[in-house]
Amino acid sequence: MTDTTNPTNTTGTTDATGATDATDDRIAAVPTPAASLGAAAGRRSARERGTRLLAALFLAPTVAGIVVFTVVPIIGSVVLSLFHWNVIDAPGFAGTANYREVFTDSTVLVSFRNTLVFMVFAVAAQLLIALSLALTLNGRMPTWLRSVFRSAFFFPLVLSAASISVVMKYLFNQDFGVVNWLIGLIGIAPVPWLTSEHGAMATVIIVYVWQQFGFSFLLFVGGLNNIPKEIHEAASLDGATGLRKHLAITLPLLSPTLLVASVVGIINALQVFEQPYVLTDGGPGDSTRTVVMVIYEKAFEQLRFGEASAVGVLLFVLIMAVTAVQFRLSRRFVHYQ
Repeated sequence: MTDTTNPTNTTGTTDATGATDATDDRIAAVPTPAASLGAAAGRRSARERGTRLLAALFLAPTVAGIVVFTVVPIIGSVVLSLFHWNVIDAPGFAGTANYREVFTDSTVLVSFRNTLVFMVFAVAAQLLIALSLALTLNGRMPTWLRSVFRSAFFFPLVLSAASISVVMKYLFNQDFGVVNWLIGLIGIAPVPWLTSEHGAMATVIIVYVWQQFGFSFLLFVGGLNNIPKEIHEAASLDGATGLRKHLAITLPLLSPTLLVASVVGIINALQVFEQPYVLTDGGPGDSTRTVVMVIYEKAFEQLRFGEASAVGVLLFVLIMAVTAVQFRLSRRFVHYQ
């Protein structure tokens, strides 16, 4: 009996032990909440790393372009402004001599004055014309006609500034220009558009604004389309009409767009080159000579790259200062919805 029972008991004990071990293995195989959270966090972290890597790959060409074509030239100009260099001979360290030379050069000082005068009148005219046309087209008008006007106003912007200036130089010629012929039909004597001091600056401004206002015009059109119509309707119910409605509602709501248009317009105007170079070559005298023209002349005509770089650095500082003032003032005058 004992011999017969023992094998059975031994076998039963072994089966029970085996069942217990299998149960323990299955229990151990069930993931705990902490393990599940850890695995989910790991997958999420991997996805985030993949997203950051993909974003870096997409941004890399843009960042590389900014570094190569913006940051490096700026640093190079600052460094070169501290040297005398005429391309032929080896550069010689000059310290601040180039800056002292620039501040005592009457041509450079006149060019800065001309550039600032040009900036004020050109940007003011550009914004006023663009805003007026945008408000006009935003009124009741067939869609197809609105599209035609938008394309026509933007078209000059895609043309070369040099080619436009060549054509305008003939149009504003005092002797055989179309402009003087047209005003002669109403009895006005020929105007020396390009040969008088004030006439030359006015002509440069007219040509520049004619080409550039299309950009501001499109900005204003987009800004006006983003203003809810309900606001204008409520103002009309309150009795606001015409100019009062635009001053009290449209301009405050359009102020962010005005800020962008003015910042871009001023930056472009401070770097004007093609129009005065082709139309007047800086003349008569130095009445239309701009800062960028002086940089070009010093660098590529006089081979004084150190002084040209010094003028470029000063222009860069001027642009940054004016832009900083604009953003500072925007805190008071710009209203966001």
